[in-house]
Amino acid sequence: MTRAQQTISLALVATSIYVACFLHIIPLTKTVQDEVIPVFPFWAIVSFGSYLLFKLGWGVFTFNDVPEAYKELMGEIGVARKDLRSKGIDVD
Repeated sequence: MTRAQQTISLALVATSIYVACFLHIIPLTKTVQDEVIPVFPFWAIVSFGSYLLFKLGWGVFTFNDVPEAYKELMGEIGVARKDLRSKGIDVD
């Protein structure tokens, strides 16, 4: 089973459980049914976005901890600057 198939399977199971809860097929307390289940998709999207933002920030924060990538990127920046200067564009 590929990674995409696993992800699709997990999403299908999660969606099925959510729909079953939303349609009152799975019995839950009235408070959960009326106040938690309707806003759960929004909470999930916000949580996922927060996780991705944290991962992006952590990657930026620890970028210098990868010396090979840092050297490669700085070399590419130098090449791009030389190319732009040869075309008469001020890059400083």
